[in-house]
Amino acid sequence: MNALPMFGWLHIARLGLVQACMGAIVVLTTSTLNRIMVVELALPAMLPGFLVGFHYLVQMVRPRMGFGADQGRRCTPWMVGGMSVLALGGFLASLATVWMAEELVQGIALSIFAFMLIGFGVSACGTSLLVLMSKRVAETQRAPAATVVWMTMIVGFAVTAITVGKLLDPYSPARLLEISGVLSLLVVLISCLCLWNLEGQAGCAQSAATGLPHSLEMAAAPLQAQQEKKPGFKKTLHMVWSEPQAKAFTVFVFLSMLAYSSQDLILEPFAGALFGLTPGETTQLSGLHHSGVLCGMLAVAFAGSGRVAGRLGSIQSWMVGGCWVSGLAMLGLCLAAAYGPPWPLKPNVMLLGIANGSFSIAAIATMMRLATAGGEQHAGTRMGLWGASQAIAFGLGGLLGTAASDLAHYVLAEQGTAYACVFGFETVMFVLAAACAIWVGRYDRKKAAQSHNPFVVGPKKELSHEY
Repeated sequence: MNALPMFGWLHIARLGLVQACMGAIVVLTTSTLNRIMVVELALPAMLPGFLVGFHYLVQMVRPRMGFGADQGRRCTPWMVGGMSVLALGGFLASLATVWMAEELVQGIALSIFAFMLIGFGVSACGTSLLVLMSKRVAETQRAPAATVVWMTMIVGFAVTAITVGKLLDPYSPARLLEISGVLSLLVVLISCLCLWNLEGQAGCAQSAATGLPHSLEMAAAPLQAQQEKKPGFKKTLHMVWSEPQAKAFTVFVFLSMLAYSSQDLILEPFAGALFGLTPGETTQLSGLHHSGVLCGMLAVAFAGSGRVAGRLGSIQSWMVGGCWVSGLAMLGLCLAAAYGPPWPLKPNVMLLGIANGSFSIAAIATMMRLATAGGEQHAGTRMGLWGASQAIAFGLGGLLGTAASDLAHYVLAEQGTAYACVFGFETVMFVLAAACAIWVGRYDRKKAAQSHNPFVVGPKKELSHEY
C-alpha cells in the first residue's frame, strides 16, 4: 500500500492548475488556429478537422504512457515531460500555421508533426495526472476533486480564449508567434511550480510500507528486481483487458463519449436550420448547454462529498441515471426535429447539459476508483486504456456526427428527418452506455457479496507439485 498521505484541497487545486495549463494549449490549437486556417488563410475546413482528429488518434498511446508511469512509480516526471512536449507542439503548430501562408505543403507537414507532439503531450500529462489523483485522493473526495479539476480546466479554456482573442486583434503572423511562445513558456513554468514537491518520493513510500531503512531498501532493489521479473507492456495490457470490470468500463467510456461528442458540432446548425435562430442565439444555446453541464458537475460533487455521500444516491447511480436522462433529452431533440419551433428547445438543451455533466463527473470518479481497485501496480495502464477509449470516441464523434448529418441530408432530402436520425443514433448510444454502467456496477456487488460470504475464502488455486 502507498504510505504517502492523501491529498488535501490545496493539492487538488494545484493539479487543477496543471489541467488548466493543458487546456490553454489545446484551446489555442483547436480554436484559434482553426479560425486562422479557415478565415485568414482561406484553407478548407477539412484541414483543421483532420489535424484535430489526428491528435486524438495519436492518443492511442495513452496505455503505453500509463504503463511507463507504473514502471517508474512516479507520475511527476511524466506530467512535466508531457507538458513540455505539449507546449512545444503548440508553438510549432502556430509556426506551421504562419508558414502555410508562404509554403503550404511544408507548413502542413510541420503542422502534422506539431499535432503529433500535442497528442503525445496530452497523453503523457493527462494520463499521469489522473493516475496520481486515483492514488492520492480519498474516496469521499473523488467526485468533488474531479469537479474542481475539470472546472479549473474549463476556466483555463475561457481565460485563454478571451485573452488570446484580445491580444491577437489585429491579427499578424508575428503577433501570433509571440503570443504562442509566451503562452508555451508560461504553462511549463506554472506546471513545474504546481508540481514541485507535490507527489513526494516514491522510494520513501516504499520504505515506510516495508519498515526498512531507505538505504537497505535501495541496496535490496537489484535483488528484488531479479526475483520479481515485471511483465512487459503487451502482457500487462492483456492482463488489464482480461479484467471483466475494466473491459466493461472501457466499453462504457467509448459509448458515452461517442454520444457526448457527436452532438457537439451539429447542435448549433440544427437550431439555426429548423428553429431559425441567429448565430448569436445559437451561441447562447451552446452556452446554455455548457451551463447545464456545470450544474450537473456541481450536483454530483455535492452528492459525492463526505457529509452527504450516499444520501443523494451513489456515484454509480448518478452515472447510470445521467446516461438515461441524456438519452431521454436526446429523444426530446428527435421530437424537436420532427415538430419544429413549438418544441421547448432551450429547456431540452438545459436538461441535456445537466445530464451530460452528471454522468461525466460520476464516470471520472468511478475511473479513479477502478484504476486502483485491482492493485496500484497497473493503475496507469488501466487509466491509459480508458483515456485511449475516450480519445477514439471523441475523434470519431466529431467525424460521425457531421458525416451522418450530411449523409442523412443527401439521402432523405429533408432537414428535420435527417437531424432526427442523427439524434436517434445518439439516443441509442446513451441507452447502451447506461446498460454498460449497470454492467460495471454488477462487479462491485459481486465483490461485496464475496467479501461478506464467510464460505468464500479466496480464488481457487491450481494444485501444485511444490510443497
